[in-house]
Amino acid sequence: MTVDAHLTRAEVGIALGAAEYSDRPPYGPCTKYPEYAFDDADGNGEAYGLVREALHALGLDAARFGSADWDPLGEILKPGDTVVLKPNFVRDFRETHDHHGYCLITHGSVIRAVLDCVHKAIRGEGRIVVADAPQNDADFDAIRRITGLDAIQSFYRDQAGFEVEVYDLRPERARKIDGVIVGHEKLSGDPRGYARVDLGRRSAFMEVNELCHLLYGAEYKTDELHSHQHDDVHEYLISKTVLEADCVISLPKLKTHKKTGITVNMKNLVGINGNKNWLPHHREGTPSQGGDQFAESGVKQRLERATMAKFKCLFPLLGPLRPLVAGPIKAAGKRIFGDTNTGTIRSGNWYGNDTTWRMVIDLNRILHFADAEGTLHEKPMRRFFSVVDGIIAGEGNGPLDPTAKRLGMIFAGFNPVAVDLACARVMGFDHARLPVLFRTMEAHSLPLVSFARDEVRVQSEDARLRGPLDEIAGAEFAFKAHSGWVGHIETRNEGRMEEASCAG
Repeated sequence: MTVDAHLTRAEVGIALGAAEYSDRPPYGPCTKYPEYAFDDADGNGEAYGLVREALHALGLDAARFGSADWDPLGEILKPGDTVVLKPNFVRDFRETHDHHGYCLITHGSVIRAVLDCVHKAIRGEGRIVVADAPQNDADFDAIRRITGLDAIQSFYRDQAGFEVEVYDLRPERARKIDGVIVGHEKLSGDPRGYARVDLGRRSAFMEVNELCHLLYGAEYKTDELHSHQHDDVHEYLISKTVLEADCVISLPKLKTHKKTGITVNMKNLVGINGNKNWLPHHREGTPSQGGDQFAESGVKQRLERATMAKFKCLFPLLGPLRPLVAGPIKAAGKRIFGDTNTGTIRSGNWYGNDTTWRMVIDLNRILHFADAEGTLHEKPMRRFFSVVDGIIAGEGNGPLDPTAKRLGMIFAGFNPVAVDLACARVMGFDHARLPVLFRTMEAHSLPLVSFARDEVRVQSEDARLRGPLDEIAGAEFAFKAHSGWVGHIETRNEGRMEEASCAG
C-alpha cells in the first residue's frame, strides 16, 4: 500500500458481538486462531476476536484467511517499519461517575489485538510505539494500569524478544483542584522531541482570521495561543515520534463529544500535539460578538465572561494560596453560573462551536502531509489505518464524563473520514450536521479524502451493517448526544429524535 492509498480507500469493516472485554492482561485471545503466533490463547472477552472479524470484513489478505499465514496488515506494513499506535488515553477518571466505566479510553485488549497484527506484518523488525498526549491533568501511570500496558510490554519482551515502546507525549502535566489549574509539573515528553508545523494559509482558521484574537485554548493565559494563531500563522507543536512513523494506526474510543459532536479518528489526533496551549478550543463571547463560547447573550453570560476575565488575571497571582482557594472558587462558580456537567453551555460545549473542528482538521492535514521535520508536502508522508474501540462506547456527556454505551462493535478502515462517517451513521447522527465531518469533505489543496460520502461502503457479517452508509442501521444503535448537541445532531426521522424534540 502506497503512502497515499488511504485517501482513496472508502471501505469500512464492522464486527458486532458481545459488549465485554477481557479482564486478564496481557489480553491474549480466548481461541487459538490459526495465525496466532503465541501460546497464551486462554483469555476471555470478545475484543480480540472482534478486531480479527473487522479486519476480515475488510477483505484483508482474504485468500489466506483461516490459515497460519493470514497476515491482515501485510498490505499496509512491511518489515523494518516504525508503526505508531495512537489510542485515546484522554484521562483516567470521569467527572461525575465512579470508575472509568470502560467507556473513557481505548481498552488494552483492543490495543493488544492490533499490536499482534502489526508485529506479524513487520516480522518483528522495526519499531512499535504506543503513544498519546492525554488531557493535561491525566495520570499516565494510572492509564498504564487500567490498560495493562506494563503486562503487554512484559509479554512481548519475554515471548517475542521485542520491545514495545510506550510514551506519554506531554512535556508537562497540570495539577488541578476541582478542575481549576493550580500548578504544573514537568514530564519527560516525547524522547524524539517536537516539530513546529505551520499550515499558514492552508489552515481551516483562515476563514475566520479576523476573529483569531478571540481564540481560547486549554488554559487561562491566552498569550501563548495567540502567538501561534494569528494573521497567516497557524502553527502546532507536533510529536516527532509520530511524524517519524512510517504508519500511524489510530485506535480511538467511540464517544460523543461536547465540542465536535463525536470523537473518533479525526478528534483522536489532538493527542499528537506537544502543547495543549497551542490548540484553539473556542472563541470567547457569543455568535453575535464573533465568539462561540456561549449559545446565548444574556446577562448571566456577560457577567460570567467578565468574571472569568478577572479570574484569569488574578488567580495566577495568588501563588501558594491557589490550592487552598481553588475548590471554593469552583463551587461558587457552579452555584452562580451553573455546572457544565448538568446541562449549562459554556466553553464552546455546543453545536455552534465553530473552532474545535477547524483545529481538528488542521491536525489531520498535518499528520498526513508533514514530514519528520514538520515541512508540508503535496502528497501524504505516511500510511494510515484505523481500528475503533466501540465495544463499550461513550454517550451523553462525552468525551470526559460519558455514560457507558454497550455497543459491542469494532470498526476498521483505511481512511479516517470514511471510518468516522460510518461511526456517525451507527451512532444515529447526521454527518451533515457535524462540521468535523462535512467540512473535511470539501475540496482542499491538502485533501483528506478523494471520494464522496455515497461511495463509502461498509462490510460486515451482520446484514444490518452492510452496504452504503444510508442503508446500514443507525436508529437501533442510536446514541444520546451531549446535552449541548441534543436535537441538533441526530439523523432526521431516526433514533432519538422524539427525545431530541422534547429537549428543544
